[in-house]
Amino acid sequence: MASVSPQLGMSVRRMLLRGAFALALAGGLAACGGGAFQDLGISTSPPPVAEPPPAVAAPVTPVQPGAPVAPAGAVRVAVMLPVSAPGNAGAAAASMRNAAEMAIAEFRNPNIQLLIKDDGGTPQGAQFAAQQAMSEGAAIIVGPLFAQSVSASAQVARPRGIPMIAFSTDANVAGRGIYLLSFLPESDAHRIVDYAVSRGKRSFAAMIPDNAYGAVVEAAFQQAVARRGGRVVALERYATNAAGISAAAQRVAQAAGRADAIFIPDNAENVPQVVIALQSAGVNLRRVQLLGTGLWDDPRVFAAAPLLDGWYPSPDMSGYSGFVQRYRARYGGDPVRTASLSYDAVALIARLVQTEGPNAFSEQTLTNPSGFAGLDGVFRFRGDGTNERGLAVMKVTPQGGEVISPAPRSFGPAT
Repeated sequence: MASVSPQLGMSVRRMLLRGAFALALAGGLAACGGGAFQDLGISTSPPPVAEPPPAVAAPVTPVQPGAPVAPAGAVRVAVMLPVSAPGNAGAAAASMRNAAEMAIAEFRNPNIQLLIKDDGGTPQGAQFAAQQAMSEGAAIIVGPLFAQSVSASAQVARPRGIPMIAFSTDANVAGRGIYLLSFLPESDAHRIVDYAVSRGKRSFAAMIPDNAYGAVVEAAFQQAVARRGGRVVALERYATNAAGISAAAQRVAQAAGRADAIFIPDNAENVPQVVIALQSAGVNLRRVQLLGTGLWDDPRVFAAAPLLDGWYPSPDMSGYSGFVQRYRARYGGDPVRTASLSYDAVALIARLVQTEGPNAFSEQTLTNPSGFAGLDGVFRFRGDGTNERGLAVMKVTPQGGEVISPAPRSFGPAT
């Protein structure tokens, strides 16, 4: 397989977080119980070389090269991805399919069979793929990536009581039985505000991009600040062009003297421009703390001198780093950043089938308040289909993100 470029991986991650389309082991994915993680039985060593199968008298169904062979009676799991879609979506789908199959290969004695379904990246394709999966006996669906595709396939799956673990970042498509395993912007906003308040920051200003992603993050930011007893002294939305950024920066500058921190939830293309505009408007960046979201996890941010020492949230990278090494050894190239999502979904399903039997995909099992531990750290599904993740907080340095607050290893009471 050709190597996936770092630029593609970052592009997929940025588009995911901005909501343009929905697509992140050392010990593997584990169910949390009683404050301790169970061993999922995922091997981190290369699988042994299989012996040649014995000759058979009857013809057998051919399998795709490299595809895991399922045991008889295995639980069927549909993996719905835009395999035939052009551009980044199709490339991401290929990487996520590899990761799903890798999860099966690394799990000890999995009793599931993957049904790879191509939704073409369209709602119509997703609905057809879901119908096909149902007709083939799928007990659960992993995917799709696009928000509209999630809604379309849910119309087929929900009436049949078939749950979905999808990858959209649009919380509006979540619901009972339709769970999102994506990196939700709301989690970023809550984590960075919680950490800032814990470090004595009580007054906040914000410059928010005037787009769909900005609207979601703005609502979560306002809620997080209010919940922690802080106050927002200035908040401005801006069009993502030089004039729009400059005008908003001038207005924020008038109140910046009363702010302890400035929140800028935008991508690496725009954030340096925003910070330069704030400086030009007279904001003293040495006396305020800059805050961002996961979109800041980008070399262009690390190379921007005005952003040094800024804070942003990020998934726990320890499990993901090992995953990248094993993926590279298996497929000869790097995964897209969000391939970890499909790996975690499939590993979780394999574990639940093994431990929970007929209750593997019940609402009670999937919304276990203790949550699960995956490549990107701990997570849990809420009853409304959204998720909560344990995130680290990073500091911007020229060498990359530096952990200043580790990701939690377990959850407190459900929120």
